[in-house]
Amino acid sequence: MTRKKVLFTRPMPEPVIKAAKTGFDVTVAADNQPWPVAECRAAMLEYDAIVPTLGDGFSQQAFADLVPRCRLLANFGVGYNHIDVAAAAGCGIVVSNTPGAVTDATADLAILLMLMTARRAGEGERLVRSGRWQGWHPTQMLGMHVTGKTLGIIGMGRIGRAVARRAHCGFQMPVVFFNRSSVADCGIPAARQLPDMAKVMATSDVVSINVPGGDRNRHLISAKMLAAMRPGSILVNTARGDVVDQSAMIAALKSGALAGAGLDVYEDEPQVPKALVKMENVVLLPHLGTNALEVRTHMGLMAVKNVTAYFAGNDLPNKV
Repeated sequence: MTRKKVLFTRPMPEPVIKAAKTGFDVTVAADNQPWPVAECRAAMLEYDAIVPTLGDGFSQQAFADLVPRCRLLANFGVGYNHIDVAAAAGCGIVVSNTPGAVTDATADLAILLMLMTARRAGEGERLVRSGRWQGWHPTQMLGMHVTGKTLGIIGMGRIGRAVARRAHCGFQMPVVFFNRSSVADCGIPAARQLPDMAKVMATSDVVSINVPGGDRNRHLISAKMLAAMRPGSILVNTARGDVVDQSAMIAALKSGALAGAGLDVYEDEPQVPKALVKMENVVLLPHLGTNALEVRTHMGLMAVKNVTAYFAGNDLPNKV
């Protein structure tokens, strides 16, 4: 029987490709550039399954009037806002993702960003590297002591809960959160779900954004929400860049209404506004949320399992 053709739109850890090759005819992209719409359309005509990831152009236009050979988009990553799932379904294409594998790594990074921003670690590291550090003194680079401060979570899903658990257990941070649906038990003692997102913003010393990307959540953290934040508070975003109104955030940072921000994602990646780059009270990371070899390998193997299950006629482990 002819083996199914599977395309990976990015190079992957070696164990992932090795696992895929045991059952499929595998093609791996030569570089890490996102695939534009035209290339995505062409790929869906040539391959039986595709393993896409962040930035690939599987928008509505990619599926318009398409009669594809492709039956499955086994997304590498939990977020799939780069895929129009409804348009894919209209062409008979199923979409899967890799939830769970990213939870701990992303939550770890949110805590890293919280600490780096609160304790001015990025600024301090730059000071040492520049050769301008003149030694310790009692009022040097005073930051926020996070222990006991209130953490606000926007989006109490897998990652939101993992961030909250780390902050509460590690730093005794009380937790308040906003979630569109009711959360009966988030696993955090005394955590409080507030009905109004603005109240979470106003109650918290640190706000962590942990919602999916996509049109529904675009600019969810608006100028109005940023204005509601407590004076001296910081914002952490490991979700998607366009969840936050980036221009409004820059304005809040410039005015001092927002004391700092820890960012792993941006509205127009990989472009980062010069205004953010120039700010000392902002920590900027290059989308490192799941950047650990074992995590990326796990994600890739989950995608391969979805492909294997689909062509074996079994239920997908992680159908979107």
